[in-house]
Amino acid sequence: MRVDNHWLASARHLESPNHNRRPEGEVSALVLHSISLPPGRFGGDAIERLFTNCLDPAAHPYFATLHSLRVSAHVLIRRDGDIVQFVGFDKRAWHAGRSRWWDGQRERRELNDFSIGIELEGDEVHAYRDAQYRCLARVFMALREHYPALSLERVTSHAHVAPLRKTDPGPAFDWAYFRRCLDALPYATS
Repeated sequence: MRVDNHWLASARHLESPNHNRRPEGEVSALVLHSISLPPGRFGGDAIERLFTNCLDPAAHPYFATLHSLRVSAHVLIRRDGDIVQFVGFDKRAWHAGRSRWWDGQRERRELNDFSIGIELEGDEVHAYRDAQYRCLARVFMALREHYPALSLERVTSHAHVAPLRKTDPGPAFDWAYFRRCLDALPYATS
């Protein structure tokens, strides 16, 4: 897997209008999210429609609550490991919202400015699939090769950067297993 001109070469590309320029151009953190639309259901094209402002509010009662949202992520990793990329990594995707994080040296706010957002198709109850962990590990390694400021210590969760608003990817995400998937790849992850 490789990054080519700020896009994953092996991903399906479906550009979202919900992005803008990064204020500093910095890419130095990765924020993991979870999403299922409607909640608890997997498959279908509702996530893609949400991120491209094409979600039909009449298609499901829950969708009416999302109709006016303008959100995106850089990448969606489906339950089967398929990857959809919505925003180039050099752009600011609208995924973290109001957020703050201690990066080891200082408190940072507005993580969209310097982070990459990866959505995992899932929720906080159902276990994520092995294919998603393995794919996420490969995506992380490709990103790390292209953006050297990224490190394993700079991978965080939406819950961690917006704790009063968000809880994803939640307890169903196995951080230790993600690390084992990284360790199984041919390059070190320090």
